[in-house]
Amino acid sequence: MIAVELRKLFGRPRTWVTIGLLCLLPAVVAGFLASTRIAPPPGQGAAFLSAVLQSGSLYPAAALALVLPIFLPVAVAVVGGDAVAGESTAGTLRYLLVRPVRRTALLGAKLVSVIVFVVVTVAAVAGSSYVVGVALFGAGDPVAVVNAIPQVAGPGGGGGGDQGSSGSSANGPAAAAPAAPGASPPAAGTPGTGSTTTSDPTEARDRAQDSVSSLSGAPLSPGDLALRLLGAMGYITISMLGVGAIALFLSTVTASSLGATLGALAALITSQVLVTLDAAASVTPYLPTRYWLAWIDFFRDPIFLRDIRSGVLVQLAYVVVLMVAAWANFTTKDVGT
Repeated sequence: MIAVELRKLFGRPRTWVTIGLLCLLPAVVAGFLASTRIAPPPGQGAAFLSAVLQSGSLYPAAALALVLPIFLPVAVAVVGGDAVAGESTAGTLRYLLVRPVRRTALLGAKLVSVIVFVVVTVAAVAGSSYVVGVALFGAGDPVAVVNAIPQVAGPGGGGGGDQGSSGSSANGPAAAAPAAPGASPPAAGTPGTGSTTTSDPTEARDRAQDSVSSLSGAPLSPGDLALRLLGAMGYITISMLGVGAIALFLSTVTASSLGATLGALAALITSQVLVTLDAAASVTPYLPTRYWLAWIDFFRDPIFLRDIRSGVLVQLAYVVVLMVAAWANFTTKDVGT
């Protein structure tokens, strides 16, 4: 059953067109950055964009920041909303359920196909962006990258307190907050700053060779950077499962795939608005989009896990609750008519 659903999903040209468009957006942005050599100032624009001119190996993280707030959730909502309602509209669901197919197994296969779509899409965006980033910007000067990314004050880098997670705000995702005006940078080698550079540029370059910088300023080796990027990709995948669960549940409620998709998007937009509203502080921790940007904490040194854990728990709760509701509706309602 799972293999059949995966063949149907990835056998549709629109699936590959969607993945291609998601990969194209970061490539277009990289082209403009490479041609103008003008990057957003630190603290403005999508995360990591202010540093990609110094290191193309950071571009996969910047690409994920570009597609996460809008484009990736829309793609997942379309796939999830079409999972059941699309077959109902096309008339294939009725014939499928005539066969000895358990509805529970069918719903589970639909969920797996959504998960696989998210994994493939996130991997495609990160992989293609790495190739584009390194080709246009090079691997980068590790010392220049250390100096290009400002120090981050406070645990969680925006995850602390109730003002948002990992740089989330009313203006969307942001990179690390810049230092306060007039503040002096920490002295090289000062304990607690996370910096491994010294007053000798040659020695600093040797010590940071083949590395890039975390948001806290500490150099990261290529292996460490790869592991953190994989962690971010996994977290983003889990974050999108909540979107898929909402869309899949609505797909069992209505026979219109467009209605299910728009319903899921309306829920996400409502969540985004409430996250920025102080009056909704009591419900903010339970909203599906509250911890979407906590993946940025994988690139801090040390990694701040508080918001990452909270985000995983919130998304899993949405998946469990909504899939149980979808199962109850799908197994009892004549959705094929």
